[in-house]
Amino acid sequence: MNEEVNFCFEHAKEQMNSAIIHLEHELIKIRAGKASPQMLESVYIDYYGTNTALSQIASINTPDPRTIVVQPWEKNFLNAIDKAIRDANLGFNPINDGSVVRIPVPPLTEDRRKDLVKKAKAEAEASKVSIRNIRRDANETAKKLSKGSIPEDVIKKLENDVQELTNQYITKIDKILGTKEADIMTV
Repeated sequence: MNEEVNFCFEHAKEQMNSAIIHLEHELIKIRAGKASPQMLESVYIDYYGTNTALSQIASINTPDPRTIVVQPWEKNFLNAIDKAIRDANLGFNPINDGSVVRIPVPPLTEDRRKDLVKKAKAEAEASKVSIRNIRRDANETAKKLSKGSIPEDVIKKLENDVQELTNQYITKIDKILGTKEADIMTV
């Protein structure tokens, strides 16, 4: 295969891998009833004038499946952490005991589980759109290459290979979603 054609294919594959990694990262944030430090990834604190991730100013542990414990490295940030967790609208009710912030993770109701499945499906759909956009970009690049010195049959093969790759990644997204959906719906 021509060097430019090979680069186009590999670039599309790399971008699709990134889309899958992003999806997995986003799905980790959707809780499935078990406590996880990743549930607090979206929480940021005003740390001496800088918007800082909670994980950068405190240790976050899960001593049991229903509790997250946040222990700040500086005790004077306990109230700010408590407020930030409440403001993040994650559905948690943190308890500040003066040395750590404990976050009981309530069991999920059936309605909440269904909402989380919808959220997971929306993330998966966004990833599918991203994969399709990558395919479109690769096909546009292929058309530009066809105007050069690359034969038409090589371009057609590239387009078919990119379509095959797209199908593989869409299937991968469906499998990841299925696993997450089963995880969320398991009581």
